[in-house]
Amino acid sequence: MNIETRALKTRAETDLASQYEALRASAGASVALRDKAFALFEAKGLPHRRVEEYKYSDLRAHLKSAAAPAAVASLEQSTASLAAAEAFAGVDRFRVVLDNGRLVAGLSDLEALAREGVGVTDVALLLEDEARARGVLSAPALACDDVSVALNTAFLQGGVAIAVGEGASVSKPVEIVHLASGEGARYSRVEVSLGTGAKFTLIESFAPTASSGEVNAVSNYMVGDEAELTTARLVAGGDTHVSSIFLTLGTSSRVKTLGFNVGTGFARTQSFVSFTGEHADADLLGITMLRGKGHGDQTLVVDHAVPHCNSRELFKAVVDGQAEAVFQGKIIVRPHAQKTDGRMMTQALLLSEEASMANKPELEIFADDVQCAHGATSGQIDEDLLFYLRARGIPETEARALLVLAFLAEAVEELGDEAIVAALEERVRGWLSVEA
Repeated sequence: MNIETRALKTRAETDLASQYEALRASAGASVALRDKAFALFEAKGLPHRRVEEYKYSDLRAHLKSAAAPAAVASLEQSTASLAAAEAFAGVDRFRVVLDNGRLVAGLSDLEALAREGVGVTDVALLLEDEARARGVLSAPALACDDVSVALNTAFLQGGVAIAVGEGASVSKPVEIVHLASGEGARYSRVEVSLGTGAKFTLIESFAPTASSGEVNAVSNYMVGDEAELTTARLVAGGDTHVSSIFLTLGTSSRVKTLGFNVGTGFARTQSFVSFTGEHADADLLGITMLRGKGHGDQTLVVDHAVPHCNSRELFKAVVDGQAEAVFQGKIIVRPHAQKTDGRMMTQALLLSEEASMANKPELEIFADDVQCAHGATSGQIDEDLLFYLRARGIPETEARALLVLAFLAEAVEELGDEAIVAALEERVRGWLSVEA
């Protein structure tokens, strides 16, 4: 007798199923794409430790229930939330504001950006047309079976599409501010495309919130030939945060990215990087700072599909209390991607006996004329250096903070933009000033 076995659904999975049924009636032109994405979720369920990519970040075990999608925020709510989002207040920048996953045009610098050659479109409008919705909701091959991405597609509330024109050089950075007003889950998507020869600096910041609800965000950066993109991405707080980032590099393009996670909850950022044009160069940087019982996962897949490209990955973690940091990194070199140079390093500083770091670096190389390497280290503060500083009259707390700042400096300063670097260094100092 054949008996078909099925895993029992968790409460969170049941919540998501009922929420999607309620949402589906208003999905409009995007309903077929959403249905396909939700079918993938129903077939696989929430990711768990038996899924290799989520081995160290069991989302099914963490998510006890699933909050309903957040309602549209009023302008008054968004204005109040924006006033508290000051992480980059010292940076001269344009701002584009999303609240509960939706563009808030009245708080965004849309006219000023248009004068800079930057087009800004509300993703909610793109979803009203099936062909344009397909362009927004299609997942790259590297993540076509990822359940977190599928849930973002199924429940997507809105977002923003930014197009930087050919040859445009935007005069100052653009910050996309992700706000959370009220209760509920937020599902957003950011599309950024750079035309040939464009230069653009982008900040994405997720404001800390005391409200409950998950964040599931997708960002898709498409960098044209000979274009230059610099990005900084700050995730500060929140119970459950999952971000998926897609980055595509054209011929002779240059990219620097820094992902910065500061929190005590569950946060996972997964990045999928594809080299599609020769002679491209990417610096991929990450910082995780955790305390309490926080869990921070930085997962990275770099796909070298063409020759003569360089990637450098440097990820650092500072872990205190009973927190857990995770780094999973994979460099893939395809058969035709000769002359690839890919180098990956992850380093962790453990500030307590119960803090932990899991490292899983991988190389998949199918070409013979390449230079690729990976390394991983974990350790505690050097007691000799601490003694040296204290012997010169520096109090122990301040001495420890100086050593942590020095440890992180390489990754932060590599970004290059002085104002953004200063804002992030201030964030580090703020974290260090709070008792674990």
